[in-house]
Amino acid sequence: MNRIVFHCDIDCFFAAVEIRDNPEYKNKPVIIGADPKLGKGRGVVSTCSYEARKFGLHSGMPISQAYQKCPHGIYLRPNFEKYSKASKKVMEILSLYSEDFQQVGFDEAYLEMTNICLNFDDAKVIAEKIQNEIVEKVGITISIGIAPTKSLAKIATDVNKPNGITIFTPENFKDFLKVMDVTKVPGIGKKSKVYYNKKGFEKIRDILNVPLVKMIELFGKHGEWVWKIVNGHDNRKVKEYDVSRKSISKERTFFEDSNDFNFIFSKIIELNDKINKTIKKHNLSFKTITLKIRFERFKTYTRSKTLSFPISDKEIVIDVILELYNEFSKFKEKVRLIGIKLSNLEENVKNKQTTLMNYA
Repeated sequence: MNRIVFHCDIDCFFAAVEIRDNPEYKNKPVIIGADPKLGKGRGVVSTCSYEARKFGLHSGMPISQAYQKCPHGIYLRPNFEKYSKASKKVMEILSLYSEDFQQVGFDEAYLEMTNICLNFDDAKVIAEKIQNEIVEKVGITISIGIAPTKSLAKIATDVNKPNGITIFTPENFKDFLKVMDVTKVPGIGKKSKVYYNKKGFEKIRDILNVPLVKMIELFGKHGEWVWKIVNGHDNRKVKEYDVSRKSISKERTFFEDSNDFNFIFSKIIELNDKINKTIKKHNLSFKTITLKIRFERFKTYTRSKTLSFPISDKEIVIDVILELYNEFSKFKEKVRLIGIKLSNLEENVKNKQTTLMNYA
């Protein structure tokens, strides 16, 4: 029997909730993030509507740059309490469809459907039912990828956004993958893409055409992981993960003290990227974000912000860190050390399960 896994991803989550609550925003570029301050803001875009993306906007983009590209957009600050309520409603609905449910952050989840769906046609019917229920009860849309593995299901989700359903079967998934850019593979980002491109790997078909031994020779364990993903050899279970540590942190001491904001900001980005790799690897969420800053005379300060619900979005971390850093913007001393800590880690909490029989 073929394994069947669902990956469910809420479309433009923050923006979708705002558009739901403000119908006048429909079909307009809605941007959630820092205050652009007429193009002088320091924060970043958390998420944006598809209309905003047509202007080249995307998550993680400096809010000043977003304003330059789309000055007529609707810029809103995040309302975490409202998003938390919407996320909980969606996850409660999803968790009813399978006992093997794994929430990832606030807007994604996996469902193990192997023993629930008769086949991939049946899976499509159930996916449509899920979509309709979420639209009816929560008022936002969700895209669903269906495949024999978790990683393939996640790749499938992006094919037909928004509000789409994409099915990768054991027979057709390589046909879908071969035309895709290598960055569609979880684990290949912008930096590693350059390395892969230099070795002649631009499309996923280039990986599919190479033996595992060659991938290991070229890229080591990372190459082995990537090769197994695109060939459907990912046996990871849909489950919640135990959190064995109370926090994850990284800090950087500068070789020379600096008051150059652009330099300091670049180090904040680097630290956040490193921490995010651990967050992704273990599918963790966090609620508290802490900035640590040490000045040239060794005066050290920490400032924290605790959100109303757990997240795993690195772009929001940057937004909060900049908000906390702003308190020290008037200090005349140079910075010696900068650090980020994420705490109140959670297992991407598994909602209490209720069977469909009981729900009916």
